[in-house]
This record gives sequence, structure tokens and C-alpha cells, in this order.
Amino acid sequence: MAVRTALGTFGERLAEEYLVERGAVVVARQWRCRAGELDLVVWDGPVLVAVEVKTRRGLGFGFPLEAVTARKQVRLRRALLTFVDRHVVGRPALRIDGIGISWSPGLGGSTPQVEHVRGVA
Repeated sequence: MAVRTALGTFGERLAEEYLVERGAVVVARQWRCRAGELDLVVWDGPVLVAVEVKTRRGLGFGFPLEAVTARKQVRLRRALLTFVDRHVVGRPALRIDGIGISWSPGLGGSTPQVEHVRGVA
């Protein structure tokens, strides 16, 4: 379990760096409520974005973003609305993005591949 947690933390940090390099402003990391967890919450200009990060070592279990199921999307929407109710004044435009990171460190220390999909839910 510790290896999975470390891989997830690595992926979330990499996703955050990727977003910040593109102008996003991080509001929250690993924010939790009854509805679930938001890996990252960022401002992308005037849009408040919840970002679901999925990291995989290889593709044996499929592409990372395939794990963002319809059920997970419902939880993400509920969690984002709860976040807005608790922390944001007004009603900004909202979006849910997914970032999938594929990394095979055992194959010569390959560079992680980042896939960013806007509006996954």
C-alpha cells in the first residue's frame, strides 16, 4: 500500500507542476468531504477546476483515465459543489479535468507521460 500511496503522491505533484507551468493557480490539494476527495482544485483563469489525477506504472490495468468511471464522475461533481459551497464566494464557472500519468520506472527510468483531458465529468 505504501508504494501505491507514494506513486499517487508522485503523480499529484507532477500534475500540479504541469498545471502551474500552464498558468493555473492551486487552491487546494487532497481536499476531502463526505462526497469524496478532490486531488487538486485550481483556478484556470475564471474557471474553478477540480482535477482528478490517476497515475499508473505501465498500462497493464489500462490507461490511467479509464479509471475515472461514471460513478467516480458523480462523486467528483458532488465534491466540487461542496467545495464551492464552503470556500468560494459567488458561482464561478466549474469544470472537472482528468490528468493521467503513465510511468514505467523499471524500464530505464522513462519519462512520465502526462495526458490532460479537460471536462471529463
